[in-house]
Amino acid sequence: MNRPVVALTAASASIQWSIWGEVEACLLPVTYQEKVARAGGAPLLLPPIADAVRPIMERVDALLMTGGEDVDPALYGEEAGKFTRAPDKVREAAELAALAVAEERGIPVLGICRGLQLISVVRGGTLDQHLPEHSPRVPGKYDARSVRVEPGSVLGSTLGASATVYCHHHQGIDKLGSGLVATAWSADGVIEGAEAKDPAAPFLVGLQAHGELGEDTVPLFEAFIEAARRGPRRGGAPRG
Repeated sequence: MNRPVVALTAASASIQWSIWGEVEACLLPVTYQEKVARAGGAPLLLPPIADAVRPIMERVDALLMTGGEDVDPALYGEEAGKFTRAPDKVREAAELAALAVAEERGIPVLGICRGLQLISVVRGGTLDQHLPEHSPRVPGKYDARSVRVEPGSVLGSTLGASATVYCHHHQGIDKLGSGLVATAWSADGVIEGAEAKDPAAPFLVGLQAHGELGEDTVPLFEAFIEAARRGPRRGGAPRG
């Protein structure tokens, strides 16, 4: 079986590693990698090293923008709010570089949680920096939530009219970026998914929930991998 290679953005952090004690490591929950592999892809961790991104991204078939810390508010022209956590600027620089190459090549892009937010922000979108009603009831634990999905959209064709997803976020999209259209919402109207407005554009989809978890999102990952098999397409969603 042809397994398209999917670059997965990763973070760096200090961890306690066996007898070596504290070590700087490149990290990503294995659930992302498992979901990509289950859908038929070959996951490849993309290190948060901006200078090394282009030669990797020129060889892969798709990009998965994963979840993580809050997006730097400076990217959308705002100061950090009271509840906004410090951004990982090293990772952010690598992700922005990776997204730019993915768009240049016309390869599929899937954004999860923070990944969706970053995709929107680089197109001129903004974020609501704190949504207390969307914050997890227990930090570190995901909350199951039902979302409404637009029929006829990529998310609608893979998730159905509604889906149970798993969330852990306190920020959300305020103004959606240029070239994107909202295609999923929570019960209170917060955007939970968005994708390229032009259906002829390359696969460009974002889900606010953690799609690497749960069964309802398996078809979304399968569609993502199938798009990667078809190869690059030109004429993606324009940036603002």
